[in-house]
Amino acid sequence: MPETSSSVTQPSLITPPVALPPATPAEVRQAAEALKSAIDAHLRAVESRVDELDPAVLEAFDALAAAAEGYDELLYAVHDEVTPFEVMADPQPNYDGPDEVEALSVFIRRDYLVADPDALAAAARTAAEGVDPETATTRSALLDIFDAYDADEIAYRAEELGLQPGDSTMWVVAADPEGVVGWHDDPFSEVDAELVLYRDDVIDEEVEEDEEEEEDEEELEAEETLL
Repeated sequence: MPETSSSVTQPSLITPPVALPPATPAEVRQAAEALKSAIDAHLRAVESRVDELDPAVLEAFDALAAAAEGYDELLYAVHDEVTPFEVMADPQPNYDGPDEVEALSVFIRRDYLVADPDALAAAARTAAEGVDPETATTRSALLDIFDAYDADEIAYRAEELGLQPGDSTMWVVAADPEGVVGWHDDPFSEVDAELVLYRDDVIDEEVEEDEEEEEDEEELEAEETLL
């Protein structure tokens, strides 16, 4: 029998991941209290602000965002409920435009996934004449859809048209009166964030949850492969 050298390193065993216990109502209550404390701390920092980029305010903002996210996640995990607000990842620049606004521009972005190509093709055949189902593509169907309906109607009828809405945002921006007359060669040029009068972000939480679940499944499959 060959001798085994003591210098040979035996392969280490991979410890399977330990399942974490489910969140509890008590943890939700603790997260709520932490959020309340973070709100109070943020307000104190704002009230004693030294300048626009006061480090204490920025630090309190980050702590408030983290507390709000933690509470939201636990609230959903335990009670299947969400909070009615979204905390921006970064503070928005202070408005630096005129108080008496003479003109404005509205920038809207809506994202979609083509969830049902067959429904999209059927909607295109209804919206436009002469659509050949043998040669139709999702590109041609989208051209027919957007030619037949305006953007608001498409947003309202998205599911019927085979589209799955994603995130969207709308920015209302103060504008130069002379700049809104006539057409622009570059209508979607960079927006001055300091002229944003109003901003409304709609985040599709279901899409984010699906992406997180897919990532968790991929991680689990990788761990099982190692085992």
